[in-house]
Amino acid sequence: MRFATQVLLLQLACVVAVVAACTAVFAWLGVQQLRDEAESTALGIARSLAVEPDVREAVAAYSAQASPPTAASLENGPLRGIAAAVELRTEALFVVITDDRGIRLAHPDPSRLGEPVSTSPEAALSGHETVAWERGTLGESARAKVPVYGDDDAKPVGEVSVGFAPSSVFADLPGLVAGIGTAVVLALLIGAGASALIRRRLERATLGLQPEELAALVQNQAAVLDGVGDGVIAWSPNEIVRVCNAAAERMLRLDDPVGASLDGMELPPQLLDALRREPAPGRSAADVDAGLGDGIVVNDRVVYVDTRRVRRGDRDLGTVAIVRDRTDLMALAERLEAVRATTNALRAQRHEFANRLHVAAGLIDADRVTDARSFLDELMERGPVAYPLDALAPVDEPFLQAFLGSKSVEAAERGVTLRIADDTLVLGVVARPEDVAAVLGNLVDNAVSAAVDGPEPRWVEVSLLDDGDELAITVADSGRGVVDPEALFARRASTDAAPDVVRGHGVGLPLSRELARRLGGDVKLVDAGGDGHGAVLAAQLPHVMTTEVEA
Repeated sequence: MRFATQVLLLQLACVVAVVAACTAVFAWLGVQQLRDEAESTALGIARSLAVEPDVREAVAAYSAQASPPTAASLENGPLRGIAAAVELRTEALFVVITDDRGIRLAHPDPSRLGEPVSTSPEAALSGHETVAWERGTLGESARAKVPVYGDDDAKPVGEVSVGFAPSSVFADLPGLVAGIGTAVVLALLIGAGASALIRRRLERATLGLQPEELAALVQNQAAVLDGVGDGVIAWSPNEIVRVCNAAAERMLRLDDPVGASLDGMELPPQLLDALRREPAPGRSAADVDAGLGDGIVVNDRVVYVDTRRVRRGDRDLGTVAIVRDRTDLMALAERLEAVRATTNALRAQRHEFANRLHVAAGLIDADRVTDARSFLDELMERGPVAYPLDALAPVDEPFLQAFLGSKSVEAAERGVTLRIADDTLVLGVVARPEDVAAVLGNLVDNAVSAAVDGPEPRWVEVSLLDDGDELAITVADSGRGVVDPEALFARRASTDAAPDVVRGHGVGLPLSRELARRLGGDVKLVDAGGDGHGAVLAAQLPHVMTTEVEA
């Protein structure tokens, strides 16, 4: 049996139980009310009859006689006629009048005249009025007993007893029961209708899921949300956040966002746009991982956002967004790109060096030893490859020399001259070449891109200084500078490359800053540009250098 059906039956059972209890209470109250009305009516009639002058005078006369009156004298006496008239007028079961000895002076049954009453008259003869349900010679009745006083009102000289039969008391009971029955039916119909509406609402609210299915769903959701490293955010169609796992809170630095709106979480505009963007048809999570999604810099982290609309049938349940932290992946890609550039430079160096060795070998084979020696001396003085790089001599560190040489080749292909500043001095050896290559390569690549968009002559100048294990890098270019320094380290879409903004086109600079800050350093904008040069950026990289130790 489905849970909603069980709830419906339980509600109906509760309604029936409540209605039954209320019916019993109302029926009992109705019966009590009829009994009280009958007793009150009997008491009122008895009081009215007890104060009648004729009744008082006749009862006092009978009580004053030395011997009880006979039935024959009472049958045609005045009291029996008065009592019979009251019985007829009020539809009472009986009207009985007694003297101070409890002898019946008036009774509906003539054969009972002159006899003692069947119920005790002591209370009335003591001056007290009583009301009760008692059984007498005429059966059970609601009766009232009232004392009758003589002319001097000193003491009771008799009593008046008036009773009503149960059949007359409960004559209105069928109507009362019919009213209660009608109310019961209406209450049951209303309860059944309300239970049906609650059942329908419950099924709609739970999407037709049963409690055990909901429990399993909650368990699965907790296992999935807490068991993955990606951030998960889900919000309803009115943009109220309903689900946010710990990974999303950590990546986006959120504090208990469930129940808040998207606008109330104070997320960067680029991230809000990505969350609200309709997902591209056919785009999968694999596409996002492959780089087809848009990387967004949030709190020095590069994240990718993949959104999905959730529907059940024709009902829109909201949107689910998967937030993937790709900072480490992007940093590794930048490092690999730097290594690739260095490898290409070394490959070209090896090829050129092999060609020159062939030349030297040819001169020796041709017995031109003097020319061969002169060629080798020149080769040792200039180095194996003639890089298009000015003043590379201050950089004796092998890795930096090869890396800057390869970058000078790439810059030259784009019409930009890469040069080394006069104040460059590197005495140590690079201990972390991947980190240095990633930061220095990004700064040089951005500077070359800026110089390409700037006026001629196009140049990029690099200054390197080391102090212990720290390397300081300064890169200047001949570009147009930075128009909006505040947005320099914020990611911009690749289609939004305005001609006067030459930086911030991708995630290179934010990644460089993130890498430097992980090392305990930083990347900053020193000069936004002007006075014949473009922007100047500086990087501080601790723990990347070491002192060369000779064997």
